[in-house]
Amino acid sequence: IRVTSYHKLKSVKWINQKLVLKFDKKLDNNQINYFKNYDSKKHQYKYIFEIHASMFTKSRILRKNGISKIRLIQKNLNTIRLTIENSKSLSVRYKKDFNTLIITISKILKHKKTIFKHINKHKIIVIDAGHGGKDPGATGYKKYKEKVVVLKIATYLKDILKARGYKVYMTRYNDRFVKLSNRTKYANKKGADIFISIHANAVGERNANKVSGIETFFLSPSRSARADRVVAKENLADLSDMNKYGKESYLRFLNNHKILASNKLAIDLQRGVLGYLRKSYKNVEDAGVREGPFWVLIGAQMPSVLVEVGFITNPKEARRLVSPDYQRKLAFGLANGVESYFLKN
Repeated sequence: IRVTSYHKLKSVKWINQKLVLKFDKKLDNNQINYFKNYDSKKHQYKYIFEIHASMFTKSRILRKNGISKIRLIQKNLNTIRLTIENSKSLSVRYKKDFNTLIITISKILKHKKTIFKHINKHKIIVIDAGHGGKDPGATGYKKYKEKVVVLKIATYLKDILKARGYKVYMTRYNDRFVKLSNRTKYANKKGADIFISIHANAVGERNANKVSGIETFFLSPSRSARADRVVAKENLADLSDMNKYGKESYLRFLNNHKILASNKLAIDLQRGVLGYLRKSYKNVEDAGVREGPFWVLIGAQMPSVLVEVGFITNPKEARRLVSPDYQRKLAFGLANGVESYFLKN
């Protein structure tokens, strides 16, 4: 079933050096996604807005002195994409005023530095959607399945990171089972710079309404009491050839540098996702950054983390986790965390 947006773009015009887009109804915060990208081949800075709405024409070129190109297109049935391109970096800010989106575009003064100059966009990222196939993962509120939710979030994340110029691979693109040991082998084979495994948490029915929150784990021989429960759940599907003794030995000899790098990645992902989600959703709980011996991360030759995107057993979080808007916003937050990590490291 194809669903069209109820919002329509009525007009686009320049007012006092600001690009003003007026819609027929009030805009919600969660209808607007904004991200930046740098095309190293074309040496173009891109500032991209994706707005959940439809417009009167399929595409339109807007002109402004000092800016290479401004293009407005109907990306799909429900999404308008506005792309601002320029050979030099710009300052792009926006605000929402009832049914109007106001975008301010200005040149950056020479002494100001931008994120584009620091990030190596040739980095390789492998995203692992947890579970799959015969392994459904957790089954939560209203029988929502972890393997389905995390694949959708992983796919959004892949698309966002690729749009920002990264090379991205996924351990599974559909509902199939992949051995835990083969997931990091795949990342190693691709020469990944980071490995992100996406999961959804769960607790028993008795505590389903009480326990919620997003938490990010990194591989370490240490573990907290809270991590023990999550480790037991995620390691349950382990069918790899390495026995428990072999894994414990591997954990004892983990490189401290890699543990530290994974810890930094986990912190940036946690901050990124919470910061972005809290712009649109209330009471997004921070369950923290923790360490633990997750078998899905064993053998990774790069910084690697496991993100528990929320509790699929918690009614409020489960409803959010199956929402495409929430999934997309969560992915944007993770992508921002990835950018932050590469910027600082």
